[in-house]
Amino acid sequence: MYANMAALNHFRKSRGLNTLVLRPHCGEAGPVQHLITGFLLCENISHGLQLRKVPVLQYLYYLAQIGLAMSPLSNNSLFLNYNRSPLPEYLARGMNVSLSTDDPLQFHFTKEPLMEEYSIATQVWKLSSSDMCELARNSVLQSGFVKEIKTHWLGENWTKLGVQGNDITRTNVPDIRVAYRHETICDELAMILRAYKTSVDQHAVINF
Repeated sequence: MYANMAALNHFRKSRGLNTLVLRPHCGEAGPVQHLITGFLLCENISHGLQLRKVPVLQYLYYLAQIGLAMSPLSNNSLFLNYNRSPLPEYLARGMNVSLSTDDPLQFHFTKEPLMEEYSIATQVWKLSSSDMCELARNSVLQSGFVKEIKTHWLGENWTKLGVQGNDITRTNVPDIRVAYRHETICDELAMILRAYKTSVDQHAVINF
């Protein structure tokens, strides 16, 4: 599928058309190999419940900030009840989490299924307004909306990293939280780079 999409995207780009991204259902159930493939090939995935069983893979998803569009109502009905859902832990760890509806005709009861997901998340996990706004901001960032629509919802500088990319008048996400998220992942990446350089230096000494 990925190879076919790559060929199709090359053709569409050559014609000046928009391109497609791979956003599969992944990690809701089944073997973790699905999540490994998702990490290698996808911009974001739906669900990702199985990441809770594989901390190393969860860490890779965090470092790459691969989006996780999670559906608590659907998960509660089919695989994992609310009190076992990893969503609040994923969010607290800084993973790129958003809320989605999955199968609204099957699991929801109103004409606003996404609002049901936000209401459930707020009540069940006692999420704060900052948490909910961060989930909403992540949702827009993960989406396939064109640049103009994302600019409307997130502000002119949404492509920039850290606080510079956060327009609090649009997102309602506190700058201090955005700064913390950015500084934390930068520290993690810097730590990995230092470890890599140390390893290379040690091998060079041994080989010498």
